[in-house]
Amino acid sequence: MEVIETERLVLRRPRASDAPAIFARYASDPEVTRYLSFPTHRSLDDTHAFISSSDVAWTQWPLGPYLVFARDGVTLLGGAGLGFETPYRAETGYVFAQDAWGRGYATEALEATVACARKTAVRRIHAGVHCDHHTSRRVLEKAGFTCEGVMRAFTEFPNLRPGEPCDVFSYALIL
Repeated sequence: MEVIETERLVLRRPRASDAPAIFARYASDPEVTRYLSFPTHRSLDDTHAFISSSDVAWTQWPLGPYLVFARDGVTLLGGAGLGFETPYRAETGYVFAQDAWGRGYATEALEATVACARKTAVRRIHAGVHCDHHTSRRVLEKAGFTCEGVMRAFTEFPNLRPGEPCDVFSYALIL
């Protein structure tokens, strides 16, 4: 399942040749990466490290990180996917370039990822969302995730408060 197609999107496994586009479109943008758990990319080396870690995930699990393209297969909009913790439990997340915000792409990509996860042994998909990131909470809710509560001092957001774990809302979907 290295390629997923929806009505408006094409999701596919990242390739080394995607690094410049990933860096330029969203990974180096401080506004886009504000609420993410990875630091804003400062150079293409950071982006290549992401692709390397993505390759490792894809060798170990049936699904992994995806890049999200417009239906033309050329215009990079962002990223989404799963990070497996066990064969039965995975974490999800998504990130989109600023010009792709507010168009429903995150929800569509998340729903497509969940549909693929249903074909695997995954039974629980979860996400932690910074308490101030209302838009991301809404994406999860539209995709059927339930807020299970607040996890206090749980995740570091290096682009907000480096070295300080922040509270997050814990969302989950049971398949």
